[in-house]
Amino acid sequence: MHLEMRDSYMRDDPEFIRWLEGHRYDPDDRESWWRSWLDVVAATTGRGVHMRRLRIVSEPLSDYVRYEYDGTFTNVVAGEDVRWLPRSNALGLLLPALDGWVMDEETVILHHFSGDGQWAGPRMEVHRDPELAKQYATAYEAAWERAIPHADYRPA
Repeated sequence: MHLEMRDSYMRDDPEFIRWLEGHRYDPDDRESWWRSWLDVVAATTGRGVHMRRLRIVSEPLSDYVRYEYDGTFTNVVAGEDVRWLPRSNALGLLLPALDGWVMDEETVILHHFSGDGQWAGPRMEVHRDPELAKQYATAYEAAWERAIPHADYRPA
């Protein structure tokens, strides 16, 4: 389970800058957009692991989240299940302060970002803590149930 809750990440990412300049991935030209992360997703889901990505977003979408939305078809093609939850639909949910991954019943990988979306020290922390994993998984599942599958989400 991957939880993303920021409206901006790494605005200096060359792919994001290309998107701002008008570049869009061509779904019919897989070689132009397939990358190593998608190999990991395809191999993992190919083993029967269900990979889910939940993006909690403000609407209207920021430029960065619009960029993510435009490229999410690549995650889906690789095998990820992606959903979107507008913040306006998150009333009553208690969500963690940090983005991250719940890997299993005890492993959580937390991501640290600065206010402008850049990596901040220590960037990532791995915690092997069953209680923390349970807290993240519980919050994630509650939000997942309200979220909209990528194929159905039409940003405001």
